[in-house]
Amino acid sequence: MKPDEIDALVPRWEEAGMSSSLIAALELSKRVSRLHLHFEQAIKAELSELGLTYAEFDVLMALNRAAPPYRMKPSELSKSLLLTSGGISNVLQRLAAAGYVEREANSGDARSRWVQLTDKGRLRAEAALEASARAHEEVTAGIPEETVRQAADVLRAVLTPMSRRRYR
Repeated sequence: MKPDEIDALVPRWEEAGMSSSLIAALELSKRVSRLHLHFEQAIKAELSELGLTYAEFDVLMALNRAAPPYRMKPSELSKSLLLTSGGISNVLQRLAAAGYVEREANSGDARSRWVQLTDKGRLRAEAALEASARAHEEVTAGIPEETVRQAADVLRAVLTPMSRRRYR
């Protein structure tokens, strides 16, 4: 296997006296970050052609995944997307101004409102999903499907125990 830019860091970590388990964790972390960057840049490039930000894409996808009538409470969106209430509010304002979502009163709780995809928003969500698919195909082009499958499976094995941990 051909060395990558992360391999060049290993001798420095070894010289610093880091343990082999720490070095392996650092290599994993750096490579996952680089992988995320490749996907994120490709997705953002595709989304920009649709006039969407990455955060707007996330909100549209979350609403699109919700059962019909494709609606959620802002607090649910905030929690599921790991956005602050202020951050989600800004994204929702932009999506509402574009006509992709509408807010309506929650008859079950006067203190909250629903956010719902409009028909225009469902069409934009579908286009964004197609754009995301193109970006993923672009990033993984030239990599054998079996290699991508193996990497996904190995990362699942790494992430499963991590997802049970809580950090401050």
